[in-house]
Amino acid sequence: MRYVRGFQFPSEQKYGRTIYPYNSLNNKAGETLVFDSITMIYGENGSGKSTFLNCLANLLAIPGTEMVRSSGHKDYFADYLAQCHLLMDETDEGHPRVLPENGRYLKSEDILYEVKKVQQEAILQEGYLYTRRKLGMTKEQAARHKDSYEMKKQMARQLFAQEKYSNGETALQVFQDYLQPDGIYLLDEPEVSLSPEKQLLLAKQINELARFFAVQFVIVTHSPLL
Repeated sequence: MRYVRGFQFPSEQKYGRTIYPYNSLNNKAGETLVFDSITMIYGENGSGKSTFLNCLANLLAIPGTEMVRSSGHKDYFADYLAQCHLLMDETDEGHPRVLPENGRYLKSEDILYEVKKVQQEAILQEGYLYTRRKLGMTKEQAARHKDSYEMKKQMARQLFAQEKYSNGETALQVFQDYLQPDGIYLLDEPEVSLSPEKQLLLAKQINELARFFAVQFVIVTHSPLL
């Protein structure tokens, strides 16, 4: 599936090497990137990959977007975005495709944060009680259950299960939780924390979602495996 067909960079270079994001992307002035259902962007540090991905996320207005605000009299980031242009794919009837409800800009630091978060007992408790509430437990029952022996026993089991898994295994689970059918996902260095074997498992998941579940990916990576 392809929702977005391409991205056009502003046609002129401006502001030299000092103003973000022009300082990272001026060398792309006038270029157009054409996307597939899976688009890989591969390059050196400082080449503007993540800057481009954040611009794309802002134009798509999807969760995880990083808003960049200027400290001066002019909002240069908004100025740059106003000069960019998204090219939407078309349906069989020739109409522009509508962006799906599911979508997210996932950065490597987001995944590392989630890995850390799921290893904290307080977060596990909140998640456990939230699940119980979803299954029908009342607010009063949840309050009584919070300090019960049964709760402590369940937390011990979950903490033991967390300790059995490496950061890479936990990160892969985070991706499985976030990546849903019928969506568009921007992934910035998803290979962080993943062994070569886990990178191949993630690649398999990405391929299956793109092929069978109407998902589009734009991925920035340093990984030759991906």
